[in-house]
Amino acid sequence: MTNVDQRRTVVMLGGSRLQVPAIMAAQRLGFRVVCADYDPDAVGFKVADVSSLTSTLDVEAVEALAREEQADFVITSTSDAPVRVAAVVSERLGLPTGISSTDAVCATQKDAMRRRLADHGVPMPEFEVCNSADEFGRALERFGYDCIAKPADSAASRGVKLITPEDRATSATELFDLFRSFSRKGTVMVEQRVTGREVSVEGMTVDGKTTILTITDKLTTEPPFFVELGHSEPSRLPIEAQEAIREVAKKTIDAIGIVTGPSHTEIMLTDEGPKVIEMAARLGGDFITSKLVPLSTGLDFVEGTVAAALGLPFDFEVKAHRGSAIRFITADHAGTISSIDVADNLCHTEGLGEIELYLKPGDSIETPHSSNDRIGHVVCSGDNADEAAARAEWALGQIKVNLS
Repeated sequence: MTNVDQRRTVVMLGGSRLQVPAIMAAQRLGFRVVCADYDPDAVGFKVADVSSLTSTLDVEAVEALAREEQADFVITSTSDAPVRVAAVVSERLGLPTGISSTDAVCATQKDAMRRRLADHGVPMPEFEVCNSADEFGRALERFGYDCIAKPADSAASRGVKLITPEDRATSATELFDLFRSFSRKGTVMVEQRVTGREVSVEGMTVDGKTTILTITDKLTTEPPFFVELGHSEPSRLPIEAQEAIREVAKKTIDAIGIVTGPSHTEIMLTDEGPKVIEMAARLGGDFITSKLVPLSTGLDFVEGTVAAALGLPFDFEVKAHRGSAIRFITADHAGTISSIDVADNLCHTEGLGEIELYLKPGDSIETPHSSNDRIGHVVCSGDNADEAAARAEWALGQIKVNLS
């Protein structure tokens, strides 16, 4: 295919609802967008200029697409694994990239990430990398069956679970095979369990200089799964704690090697100080950067990151100091959705920014085991984080999901 469009072309890896704001931002900036996704029903296909049914994890296929479309840039927005694909293809084609393919491995595979952070003295939980059931069993014994197990290269909380002494009733081999089933490379991480207040740090690096835009407080399910049920901004932690978190986040970003691009660093504030749980060289998902950051800071973070990736100037100075919050609609037991009742007065609620339902009557739903087990969300704003969170909680209570 020959591109006769005079606009420069961006190949966007991923077409989920979380990627749509980035697709639209690139178009607003004057670029032609080719959206690649393996899902024929990807919502991004409806927005992009060109759609391609291409796996975002297939380097050769993405390279062929980029050559065919005469791409000027290959980027992604909120997806983990495509970060490395975009970097590899960009290097092969001599296109700009904000992170090297080598460093991108450390940003997308948890075993490489942990080793890189350990080499740079970044505070984090102790860990073991397990490539066999025997290694996995020894790691569980090391941590006394009180630890977190997770696949090395998954996302959205898939396959993440607390291991407890009750799990001794299941063989290490059976457990290892379960966690390995979520990993493309077959590697499982076993990590020290740390407790405290969990946050994410939304950062932007341009030419090696990092700006922390905001810190996001997280609300998660109780163990054994750690599914995120909501977020609010700005963090309500004490200023001293926030400063310590910012310093650890910057140290993490420097260690991973981001030159230009966004970062989403998840940190647990423990009694011993901040410890890095994970980081990603991408925008934060869960609508953090597309919905919450603009409401709390007045900054279009998605457009800014796309502009930076495409070599355009952008002012990342925070423009406002307000509050924002999102709460996800979930089910308290598994079943089939018979109806979703939304209170008539909800749409007129002060500060309500958005209600979105992902599922409909007739769809099946599980209790939250990963981020995929959600029915929808509500987004609210306020003068501060407390007000925004209270409004989001109230709005969530006005939505009733009936299961059969």
